[in-house]
Amino acid sequence: QVQLVESGGGLVQAGGSLRLSCAASGRAFSSYLMAWFRQAPGKEREFIAGILWSTNTYYADPVKGRSLISRDNAKNTVYLQMNSLKPEDTAVYYCAADRVPYRALGTTIISDFGSWGQGTQVTVSS
Repeated sequence: QVQLVESGGGLVQAGGSLRLSCAASGRAFSSYLMAWFRQAPGKEREFIAGILWSTNTYYADPVKGRSLISRDNAKNTVYLQMNSLKPEDTAVYYCAADRVPYRALGTTIISDFGSWGQGTQVTVSS
């Protein structure tokens, strides 16, 4: 099990940028796929971006081209840079860690992730 703590959320105007951070502790970090999800009020949690142990990345269509996921294995931290933010990006953003190490292909399935952070609120005003 790994413990995850997100930070960096807040209130931003449409068109602005935010960088979210997720600090991990408790097990080897570099071997695991890490991902960001979000959940808006009244909606299901949805996948946003993922980064494999190999540092390959993949994104959901709503944020593709506007977001960049990265990881710093020396700091056990994964980041999500979000640009050109829109009001529809308003949600609680969650960091998640894969259940298994060295996954070959990216996954967006919630049940594949065994550890979750507490979430950080992102609010985009119009």
